[in-house]
Amino acid sequence: MRTMFFKQSGSPSSSPMRSPPQQRHTFSANLMDENIENAYSIITKWDSHDSSSADYCSLTSLFAAENRQEAKQYLNSVKALQAAMQYYITEKPGSDKLVKAQTLMQIAMKRLEKEFYQILKSNRDYLDAESVSSTHSSRVSRSSGAASVFSEDSGDESENDGSLSSRFGDSVTEVERVSMAAMADLKAIADCMIASGYGKECVKIYKIVRKSIVDESLYHLRVESLSVAQVLKMDWDLLEIKIKSWINAVKVAVKTLFYGERILCDHVFSASSTIAENCFSDITKEGALSLFVFPENVAKCKKTPDKMFKILDLYEAIADQWPEIESIFNFESTSAVRSQAVNSLIGLGEAVRTMLTEFEAAISKDNSKTPLPGGGVHPLTRYVMNYISFLADYSGVLSDIVADWPLTTQTSLPESYFGSPEIEDGASTTIPVRFAWLILVLLCKLDGKAMLYKDVAQSYLFLSTNLQYVVSKVRTSSLRFLMGDDWIEKHETKVRQYAQNYERMGWSKVLASLPEDLTAAMTVNQAAELFNRFNSAFEESYMKQSGWVVPDGKLRDEIKLSVAKKLVPAYRNFYENFRPVVRNPGTVRYTPDDLGNYLSDLFFGNSSGSSSTSFSSHGGKSR
Repeated sequence: MRTMFFKQSGSPSSSPMRSPPQQRHTFSANLMDENIENAYSIITKWDSHDSSSADYCSLTSLFAAENRQEAKQYLNSVKALQAAMQYYITEKPGSDKLVKAQTLMQIAMKRLEKEFYQILKSNRDYLDAESVSSTHSSRVSRSSGAASVFSEDSGDESENDGSLSSRFGDSVTEVERVSMAAMADLKAIADCMIASGYGKECVKIYKIVRKSIVDESLYHLRVESLSVAQVLKMDWDLLEIKIKSWINAVKVAVKTLFYGERILCDHVFSASSTIAENCFSDITKEGALSLFVFPENVAKCKKTPDKMFKILDLYEAIADQWPEIESIFNFESTSAVRSQAVNSLIGLGEAVRTMLTEFEAAISKDNSKTPLPGGGVHPLTRYVMNYISFLADYSGVLSDIVADWPLTTQTSLPESYFGSPEIEDGASTTIPVRFAWLILVLLCKLDGKAMLYKDVAQSYLFLSTNLQYVVSKVRTSSLRFLMGDDWIEKHETKVRQYAQNYERMGWSKVLASLPEDLTAAMTVNQAAELFNRFNSAFEESYMKQSGWVVPDGKLRDEIKLSVAKKLVPAYRNFYENFRPVVRNPGTVRYTPDDLGNYLSDLFFGNSSGSSSTSFSSHGGKSR
């Protein structure tokens, strides 16, 4: 019995616990055959309508709203067909069923290829960069993606067009709804074709359609492929127009066009990061390089200070977009785009440094030897300060450009001029120091121009007027935040010192003509002589200064008031004490009020004052 039992149990053919291999094989084969038959049913159904149509967009779409359940079944059948093919390749490589499955797969891939093209073309307006970017932002803000209706958890949502709206609520716009659905369909088809080994056909269609859209968008943004030679030959006025157009274009191109294209590529080809990278690179690389080479070419133009601000605009536009550029083109295959943007920044930065050097040299080399008639604000002062005040608006990008660039001179700033002799390193102090240096170069030139005036009083008035203009420009522009209130206060003090020097030099002779001791006895002739001496000194000073100019109204009034406070009371005391002594009325030409009237007419820049004032034959004021 034992022998018989062990003999029976050891026989595999008689074991009650194991199924015959032929039964297992038959079950798997039956299942695979069923997969092929099911696939045949739905694939041939959708092949019979428009299989011969050359126009992809004339197809009745499998992915239309009313067919979406069948679309899901179609893709599932392709997946099952793929499994059947794998089975027969392994188990029965010569089977007729394998040939049938391969034929069905080719038909299915051809259909999906056409569907893929149709979705790309018919939804062009909903797959533009702006719509894709907006849709992506909306999805991110809702902490949810536009899940494909073909994903495992999509359930029956593919049966109606309202699924996305029901998922995200009424906040989904029509554009977002259509865009989400189109992106989901494209992804589903791409996933299926890639898994079936037909990714190359899918990618080819995608690249052709999307590259044409990107290139067309760049054309509408007026992005041109201009060579260095073309840019260098271009008239600057025309080039300025192109620079302005480029600055507007780069913002849209980076934040919308390339960003949207990156989102679309990553979404559609999420099944393969390599394919997504390849598609994005081939679609955008050429256009992006054409876009970012333009600033580098402009930087090679002749570098004159008048071009500074357009160069800074270009630099700022790239610098502002750099985080997005670096993120969007972060693939190894798009490193050339990042490099080109960096090269443009480097070229523009070098151009700015060259122009800053030229600007400083232009100030230093100004050698005009003709004094400005009447004094006033010198054209050099206006030009330099307006230029610097505009530069101050670019202090952010200038900090980057000059961060590691030493001053062109070895001379340090005087402590009395800027503050502490110890200037700390870093961008926060680099720009203020450079602006301070440029202003100091200007002030040194103004010192030299003040010496061109023969009258020392006018030299001081010229310095006071010009320094006041400098301080006013600093106070009323972005320079104030760079130079600081201490700088302004110090230079306002210097303006007053110049004005005091003017008063001393311009009116000391007049004041000296008045007697110090008003209580001393005086003869008629002595009194008459003093009045004549005062008349002569006052008229000489007034006539000499009547053509001088102080454009700043506040400074003009302050100087005249200061002179009047010193001169009029002194003359009034003299007038009241000695006017009765003088017998000849013509000897006393001015009353104290006359002096105030004359002084009020000074510094308007005409020799007869601001009104029709003139000296009469007897020396008084004619009305």
